[in-house]
Amino acid sequence: MHPLRPAANTNYALFDARAGETLPARVALRRRIPDLWTVGVFSAAINVLTLTGSFYMLQIYDRVLVSRSVETLVALSLIALAAFVVQGFLDSFRLHMLSRIGAQFDQDLSVLAFRALSLSPLAGASPDEAMQPIRDVDQIRAFLGGPGPTAMFDIPFMPLFVVGCFLLHPWLGWLAVGGGGIIVILAIATDIRSRQPLNETSLHWAKRQTFAESARRHCEAVDAMGMHGALAARWRSLSRNFRDRSLRSSDVQAGLGAFAKIFRAILQSAILALGAYLAVNEEISGGAMIAAAIMTSRALAPIETAIAHWKGFVGARASFARLRDSLTIAIETERVELKAPAVKLTVDDLAVAAPRSRDPILVNVAFELRAGEGLGLIGPSGSGKSSLARALVGAWDPCKGSVRLDGALLSHWNRDSLGRHIGYLPQDLALVEGTVAETISRFQVEGNSEKIIRAATAASAHELVLSLPNGYETRIGDGGMFLSGGQRQRLGLARALYGDPFLVVLDEPNSNLDADGDAALSEALIAVRRRRGIVVVITHRPAGLASVDKVAFVHEGSVKLFGPKEMVLAALRPADALTPMRAASGDAING
Repeated sequence: MHPLRPAANTNYALFDARAGETLPARVALRRRIPDLWTVGVFSAAINVLTLTGSFYMLQIYDRVLVSRSVETLVALSLIALAAFVVQGFLDSFRLHMLSRIGAQFDQDLSVLAFRALSLSPLAGASPDEAMQPIRDVDQIRAFLGGPGPTAMFDIPFMPLFVVGCFLLHPWLGWLAVGGGGIIVILAIATDIRSRQPLNETSLHWAKRQTFAESARRHCEAVDAMGMHGALAARWRSLSRNFRDRSLRSSDVQAGLGAFAKIFRAILQSAILALGAYLAVNEEISGGAMIAAAIMTSRALAPIETAIAHWKGFVGARASFARLRDSLTIAIETERVELKAPAVKLTVDDLAVAAPRSRDPILVNVAFELRAGEGLGLIGPSGSGKSSLARALVGAWDPCKGSVRLDGALLSHWNRDSLGRHIGYLPQDLALVEGTVAETISRFQVEGNSEKIIRAATAASAHELVLSLPNGYETRIGDGGMFLSGGQRQRLGLARALYGDPFLVVLDEPNSNLDADGDAALSEALIAVRRRRGIVVVITHRPAGLASVDKVAFVHEGSVKLFGPKEMVLAALRPADALTPMRAASGDAING
């Protein structure tokens, strides 16, 4: 068993034990080396067959025209035709292989890239940074599947054509070498001058896309508050910056590419002129003159192709460099499968900070909940309750202290395995686009119909689902946009209860519920406690505390009070030193 593998259900264990390689992008590319060697073999055959035109022209001038033999012309033409057909077949097959190499590279990394997209925001990545791994995999796949890589395989065979020119005459060879050197210098200059503009273009494109997606997601608020004009002005600014960088990049590539193309034409003409001079002086034949021009053209073609596709090459190279770092977050070490938690949740000296922040939001949090207990978290907005919830479910890593289930740190679990034992409902509900059944089952519908209905029933959402146009097959839209606030909250609760998780953490689960919804929520949480699960509820409403037996009062980044519900609420009622806390805690204190 490999000691490192993707942390998702995939067949690709991206770890090279022999080389000690743990970088998925490099391993995925190394896996394609045998295929690339095959492409190299085909490229060798293609480049040898490319000499067909030169030799055919040489034989026509030096043999057919001299002998005036039609039979020789027919034989040479048939041989050349067969060689051209084989060359075309091999070239087509090479492009097909490159397309499949790109597709296989994508297949090896797509799951890891998606997982990196899901996990990187938890480490503080911006939306643009989170999307970058997927864009990078797409960039490399597109480059590998295009004509750009063919130039890399053809460039090593340039000496073959140059040697052919030397065999015809040394002067022709040296002219080809000098022209080829200038073309190579142009390719290097293209790389140097286009690298920064291309990177800037990519950066501004990403900013532009992020802004557009944000405006799309919040279209209701944009329309209702008349923000179209202001956002359009911002869009114009972002688009202008993107266009400026894109034009700069295109100008560099177009200028050098056009010069390389013209220089190649000049070089071909120079070869013809030199060949004509040598032919006039009877140092070479007329056929050799034409053959030299064809071979020189073929020798320089790969460099011209490389310059034409340099933008894709630079983009793929930058993408590969980024993937070496960005995919590491999606790799987990192979772990022993722990038993399902069933006894207690322990929080010890916990301190929590937002990702990429050194300033703790919560400090010195310590408590223990045993199976069958329920905890209500109350306190003013901004006191750290939601941050504590994120730490309890493992979404945020503690910067100090620990969270344990049955004595095991959350980091000791494989994330997918741990998720089966946790039910979580964040404030924003976080509903992914799909059907109702997919939403409730956490996108594991197949074979789980009974569990889906049981979770919906536990959340008192079964009748609600049946009233929808297509029942459990109704699509909810991005973020549940096709449902009301109360319906979204019921589905989020059903998802949290799916699979009877041991730990259920709910952040403001009744913010959009009516009285019936509050009653259904209380019944659901009491049911969790009856089956020996643990419940943690963040609430500002008295009804939210009906199903818990313990309360923690969070204020100014720490837990000020923790204990049985009646004792904590009683301690908060007197109008003495705790009055500021009582006022800050809101309605929950008066419940």
